[in-house]
Amino acid sequence: MTDALAHDALVDASGLSCPLPLLKAKLELNRLAQGQTLKVIATDAGSLRDFRAFARLAGHELLREEEDSGTYRYWLRKV
Repeated sequence: MTDALAHDALVDASGLSCPLPLLKAKLELNRLAQGQTLKVIATDAGSLRDFRAFARLAGHELLREEEDSGTYRYWLRKV
């Protein structure tokens, strides 16, 4: 696992249950400019399904997703 992928903003939603990680990410994406990247850290296993669906439906690019010992990391590029 790596944190080397560049990002412009970070949301640490560790310890938060669905749907809060996604809601916090949506709020932060609204602040970013087109083309900027958001990194999200979550511990809710349901976030895997949520972030995949959100990226597909909202049109944002899910650049990478990682899971390590119950911690999930997502990199989303705002489109």
